[in-house]
Amino acid sequence: MKKFLLTLLATALLSVLASCSEQKPQLNEQDRLFQKELMSKLIMAKTGDVIEIAEGTFNFNRSLSLNVDGVTIRGKGHNKSILSFKPQIQGAEGLIVNADNIILENFAIEDTVGDALKVNESENLIIRGIRTEWTNGPDTDNGAYGIYPVQCKNVLIENSIAIAASDAGIYVGQSENIVVRNNTAKFNVAGIEIENSYKADVYNNIAENNTGGILVFNMAELEVRGHHTRVFNNKVHNNNTENFAAKGVPVSVVPAGSGIMVLANDDVEIFANDLKDNDTAHITVASYYSADWPFDKTKFDPYPLNISIHDNQYSGGGNSPDHFDLKALKVAKFGFSGSLPDIIWDGAYDTKKFTDKNQGARASLCIYNSKATFANVDLTNDLAGFSTDITVHNCQAKPLEAATLPARFFQ
Repeated sequence: MKKFLLTLLATALLSVLASCSEQKPQLNEQDRLFQKELMSKLIMAKTGDVIEIAEGTFNFNRSLSLNVDGVTIRGKGHNKSILSFKPQIQGAEGLIVNADNIILENFAIEDTVGDALKVNESENLIIRGIRTEWTNGPDTDNGAYGIYPVQCKNVLIENSIAIAASDAGIYVGQSENIVVRNNTAKFNVAGIEIENSYKADVYNNIAENNTGGILVFNMAELEVRGHHTRVFNNKVHNNNTENFAAKGVPVSVVPAGSGIMVLANDDVEIFANDLKDNDTAHITVASYYSADWPFDKTKFDPYPLNISIHDNQYSGGGNSPDHFDLKALKVAKFGFSGSLPDIIWDGAYDTKKFTDKNQGARASLCIYNSKATFANVDLTNDLAGFSTDITVHNCQAKPLEAATLPARFFQ
């Protein structure tokens, strides 16, 4: 009987493996040779090497990794040098980098099982002209992150494209001194996300057709406290894609129709952006209480502080909010034919630090040089203090300093 059961289990396992194998395209001889050659170059690389990726589409069935400082990986263009991981059977990432002084430019990474491009604990990182994409479009089974530096210092991401990540297309987390510019993020859950990071500039980007266009988040479980982020000169349009994140991950709570969203972050300046047709709200400023996640009150400050919003342009939006409570809010306060305001604040501030309500409001959020509509929904008091009075927030915070990268980034 025991032998019979073992035989039965083995047969079932072989059947599953065969099924998985049938679903994955197989590498031809040219792909196998190219994979072996590129993996060898990455393993044997020395500081100062430039690893060239030829023009063409090359299939890989396992992850690539680079662990040598001072290496450049350069393709012929994001539409010409394409690394496809549709056949991937080993590893999660497409390319994972654990090294300093790295330049990655002008190639594409497609259809990885997990994250497309992950860079961990890197100092002086340039990502330029990279495209990450899941070619089947938005899907919960897509990898979480497209371009994904974490715990890095001095980061430049420019002229890149991120499409259909099930978490964030371009994500920078727990990092310092960051410039994200001239990129396009579309059909991701979060287009561009800065999380628990210090001194970030996000500008001249296009964030369109995501669930949320640009997110600036602080997560309680991470040790690094995020602050000092500037979001400016971006086009944030039509971010109304249904949220397709895996259940339980943080971005799964982001309402479709969110333009720019700040969660529990301090010192954020949002200005000169073009916000258009985001169906929930163009800008949302929220405390950690809005997310309804547990946190240690002795270690984490849940309130956003010193958020400055000015000189943005708003058009459309707010007329078809996501989530039942937001739909109900729209109908209750603005009628069936009305729209949610351009800027929504959840109204939560530290009442122990600010005993005066208006002082707490201004310390949390300043809005000036603006024709925006506004609502304080007073979430923590069950909307009891709901108000559309924007004049309470008529204050002007000191402009934040720009992120400054080393001179080598511009050579």
